[in-house]
Amino acid sequence: MEQRAILNYDEATGRTLERQGYHFVGTHKHSAVKTCLWLWKSMRGEGNCYKGKFYGISAHRCIQMTPSIFCNQSCLHCWRPLEAFNIGTKKRAIVWDSPAEIVEGCLREQKRLISGFKGSPRTNMDVFTEATHPKHVAISLIGEPTLYPYLKELIEEFHARDMTTFVVTNGTNPEVVREISPTQLYLSLNAPDELVYNTVSPAGYWSRINESLGELRRQKVRTVIRITCVEGVNMLNPEGYAELLKIANPNFVEVKAYMHIGYSRKRLSRDAMPTHSRVKDFAGEIVDCLVAQGQEYRIADDSEISRVVLISSKKAISKLNCF
Repeated sequence: MEQRAILNYDEATGRTLERQGYHFVGTHKHSAVKTCLWLWKSMRGEGNCYKGKFYGISAHRCIQMTPSIFCNQSCLHCWRPLEAFNIGTKKRAIVWDSPAEIVEGCLREQKRLISGFKGSPRTNMDVFTEATHPKHVAISLIGEPTLYPYLKELIEEFHARDMTTFVVTNGTNPEVVREISPTQLYLSLNAPDELVYNTVSPAGYWSRINESLGELRRQKVRTVIRITCVEGVNMLNPEGYAELLKIANPNFVEVKAYMHIGYSRKRLSRDAMPTHSRVKDFAGEIVDCLVAQGQEYRIADDSEISRVVLISSKKAISKLNCF
């Protein structure tokens, strides 16, 4: 497509990502697909991811992808190589691929990525057959998807193929949050106030994130706020989180531990990764604050292996496990 964006790009790091299992799709290599650990486990009958436990997603039928490997924040806890794929001073012009090209590339590459499972004696062949017909798309692999200017149309392309979509955004582009209608819309909220935000992600987008919280409230789709907990950094002021959640009025809140993986290990120590019990306690504090505000939320579920706790609004309980 003709629209251009000026973005930072590092060819060497692109090759590194390919070695790490990222597979670029499309002509201009700003989109990528990658299989996750839970797809592997699901293929072998060894379990499902927490999205399966919470919402009914089948990991082996889920494509994990992004239409934009680029991001506009620099979060401490991010596993990405921030220096390589953030908007910055080293710039080049990029032409965006069309939604149709990206969707076709994702489906084709996912089929190729899972083809090796067919020859393994550990693979459940009934599950493999299902996996060849993916049903879900998690638009959350790496980067910020709202930087792709045709995200609305991309979601519509997937929906036209009877696939559900999960979109995870950092909330820095409220105008995009306003216009998209995925099956489930996540907004990452990793600070209870601007001071903490400037520590977690010193990018200057706090007012825009607050605007996106308001847009989330007006959404007609299932909505989720995800709080990534970093010990010693943002696990404080549960009242502040509750006030922001009141603005967004999400169906669900996922309170999840930061995981000490990837490039985040260069910025944070392993001690920054909270235990599951610590995450549960903090989630409980947030719920207590919500209830004190008159909000009807409760802890609905948790997954210890993923160190995540699900908070649900009373109105959303019936929406669990409905994919």
